[in-house]
Amino acid sequence: MSREMVRPGGRSARVQAGVHAAVRELSAEVGRDALTVPMIAQRAGVTPSTVYRRWGDLQELLSDVAVERLRPDTTPGDHGTLRSDLTAWAEQFLDEMSSPSGRAYVRDALLGDPDGGNAGRCSAYAAEQIDVILTRATERGEQTPAVETVMDRVVAPLMYRILFRPDGLDAAYARQLATGVLDESRPSTTGSSP
Repeated sequence: MSREMVRPGGRSARVQAGVHAAVRELSAEVGRDALTVPMIAQRAGVTPSTVYRRWGDLQELLSDVAVERLRPDTTPGDHGTLRSDLTAWAEQFLDEMSSPSGRAYVRDALLGDPDGGNAGRCSAYAAEQIDVILTRATERGEQTPAVETVMDRVVAPLMYRILFRPDGLDAAYARQLATGVLDESRPSTTGSSP
């Protein structure tokens, strides 16, 4: 058994971190379309064969970097109520994903992902964030929809619009989706009329 297999992180983690950093730096310097594997390898201090062996090709590398960039780096904000938390999260999600860099990361994440694993990871990031919001609301005693309901009624339409119909997409749309799913999940208060 090699030392690399026993040691957590180690050289493999350093190579990944160095190559990812090189992609981000070079993208900013020369633009994403000018990137080559030899250029990235040189910046990262590894051989091109190391990059090809680990990622296969440039598109798979860009896809891997994109998935990491799409991972949220903070816990959703606590604004005191489910409505406030979900609305703020939906607005932030829209803002980040609809930005030019967000759209590029989404595109790259999907392009280098023939088996759908990256799409699943990105979806899991959103589901984890929503789960935090819903768990917090449940702990406050609030009625909550299921995570999958929020994924279907908030995240899915936002991503569709971001990718295919971005014109006119704004924070009001994100708020409408968030409040809509909450209004639907409230127990109905129907009474019989006299």
